[in-house]
Amino acid sequence: MAAKTTLNAKNLESLGAQRLAELLIEVSMGSAAHKRRLRMELAGNHGSDEVAREVRKRLASIARARTVINWRKVKALKNDLETQRKTIAETVAADDPQEAFELIWQFLALANPIFERSSDSSSSLIQSFHQACKDAAAIAASAKINANVLAEKVFKAVQDDGYGQYESLIAAMVPALGKDGLDCLKTLFVQWSKEPKDKPARDERKVIGWGSASPLYEDEIFGTHRDLTVRIALQEIADAQGDVDAYIAQQPEKTRRMPMTAADIANRLVSAGRAKEALEVLNSVDATGRADMPFEWQLARVETLEALGQQEEAQTYRWTCFEQSLHDQHLRAFLKRLPDFDDLEAEEKAFAHAQAFPDVHQALTFFLNWPAPAEAAKLVMRRKAELDGNLYELMPLAAEALAEKHPLAATIVLRSMIDFTLDSGRSSRYKHAARHLADCALLAPHIDDFGNARSHDAYVAELKRRHGRKHGFWSRVT
Repeated sequence: MAAKTTLNAKNLESLGAQRLAELLIEVSMGSAAHKRRLRMELAGNHGSDEVAREVRKRLASIARARTVINWRKVKALKNDLETQRKTIAETVAADDPQEAFELIWQFLALANPIFERSSDSSSSLIQSFHQACKDAAAIAASAKINANVLAEKVFKAVQDDGYGQYESLIAAMVPALGKDGLDCLKTLFVQWSKEPKDKPARDERKVIGWGSASPLYEDEIFGTHRDLTVRIALQEIADAQGDVDAYIAQQPEKTRRMPMTAADIANRLVSAGRAKEALEVLNSVDATGRADMPFEWQLARVETLEALGQQEEAQTYRWTCFEQSLHDQHLRAFLKRLPDFDDLEAEEKAFAHAQAFPDVHQALTFFLNWPAPAEAAKLVMRRKAELDGNLYELMPLAAEALAEKHPLAATIVLRSMIDFTLDSGRSSRYKHAARHLADCALLAPHIDDFGNARSHDAYVAELKRRHGRKHGFWSRVT
């Protein structure tokens, strides 16, 4: 009996077409989404033209809507958008790519009006438009859209990229645009960049940083929004055309001396076989006021040295970077290039360095990422007084990683969070602290020797002595 009533396609077929139709009508009552889906399926029986007409009507309806899209409505709208997008990309495009091309641009045009009335902070809606950009590129290629026509559409879309919905459009369109389309697109952006523009009043200028002697203004570094849009677009086109010099030309002189920008340029120069120039770019970075460089810049320097055949210098720099940052990727790359057995000795040296590293939490993060739980436990036991129980992005992960084989170290980590919560009176964290105390109780039977740490019962007794009046906490302790 159970098998015959299981909800699956085979069992439902036994109900017959008429009964299933009646049930679908009943189920769809009160659900606009279900009704739209059924109408779409019915339209499919009459060919892609009818499907396209239904999609066009729905897109127009969404565009006309004016109600605020709060968090309760986001899921339904997301499902609606995905239904329309997939129908265009999978159903209409298969039979009529030209029609699908027009519809996908109508879909993309919904972005601005939707985000103008949306309070969505989950970024779920923007993902539909990013995927639609990829769909538009595939449909354009299938429809064999004229390169210049396509370039014009891409140009106008990027000009109106109010919410980042088109940020992946140029990269997606590269195959469909081809050489002629990219050249046309580049010309359109260059022409736009030469149009007259207004300079902001002095009292409206935004300071975004400080140089050695004066403030750095947003309009000086990035120019207007139009300047930034043009620059990013021309950078993407330069990458698509493999033109490193054109990419560099789009970087303002001041930004070329910033570590992240210099790293981007260096990576492209190395790929183009111009490692010597890459090293010059990296060396020109303004390091004023910097204790260290970003990981991306360090990695670019290592790869540049490798490309120049300076393997020994690259290895030395990798180790130096590891000593300064404890970044596990530097150490992995360093060990990978050592002869057999030398890597074991170097790893021991690295662990010893991490054990003595000034920032205990940075060292703990390294051991967890490696992973080396025994070393992490050793660190916790040696330097438990330095642990900051307020680091909730690190401590729960550490306790979980240590619990199975190093229960005492896990207990010390859990206690650091409990102590911080109660000592600082963070009532909003009492429920978490109570859970951590319960975890300590579960770990206690697995600890043979507490050493110089209190036993679990002694620790609880001390908590009651010091924080017995914190009833909000104790009421949660089981």
